[in-house]
Amino acid sequence: MGRLQRIEQRLESWVSKGFARAFRSDVQPVEISAALQRELDNNSQVVSRDRSLAPNAFVVRLSGRDHDRLAPYSSSLVSELTALVTEHADLQRYSLPGAVSVTLEQDDALRTGQFEVAASVRADVSSSAVPQPVSHDAPAYIEVNGQVIPVRAAGIVIGRGSECDVRIDDPGVSRKHVEFRVLGEGRDADVVVVDLHSTNGTVVNGASVAHAPVRDGSQVVIGATTITVHAVDPRTRGG
Repeated sequence: MGRLQRIEQRLESWVSKGFARAFRSDVQPVEISAALQRELDNNSQVVSRDRSLAPNAFVVRLSGRDHDRLAPYSSSLVSELTALVTEHADLQRYSLPGAVSVTLEQDDALRTGQFEVAASVRADVSSSAVPQPVSHDAPAYIEVNGQVIPVRAAGIVIGRGSECDVRIDDPGVSRKHVEFRVLGEGRDADVVVVDLHSTNGTVVNGASVAHAPVRDGSQVVIGATTITVHAVDPRTRGG
């Protein structure tokens, strides 16, 4: 018996034991596991001849009643569901941009017995620079998957390769994909984004670009990763 089948059997055993008392006719763990696998399959994308990128971040939204009933078991359930998704991805030979995460959230708009699953790609991000707090010396900073990185005068090269200033483990990102460059100095500095002849291109605010200025709130998409630009008020910059 494979690991995936063993995980599914454990979920089924919870239903026949403790979970049966907790859920009765409400949401069943095996229903959630099946929905997660469907979401994984339905959202996989072919990025090359022998590679399919699949989402690795999942949010399960539950009604207030179901969420409360799950609360005592949430840690164990999330652990089992995470293992199940990881195993399913491995069996289907999907490429994942990072570790699988499953989160349970309450949604009061849902009725008891209803649930929704949302999937997204959340690539692991690492920076070669020493982490620094955002300061007014930089004309802007970027936010990517929870990390905040100042865009300083030297610029920032982003890609999948280890030589980049910011490395994103996203199969849809080229080794050197994009560069954020600073033009001008002090209060007159502007930031532009330049595609470095990437395979899959760069999208800024919904439009494919070779290079483009970016401003506060600009969304830069490379592969399956979205980078948000936050501008620093010119009146507060140094220089």
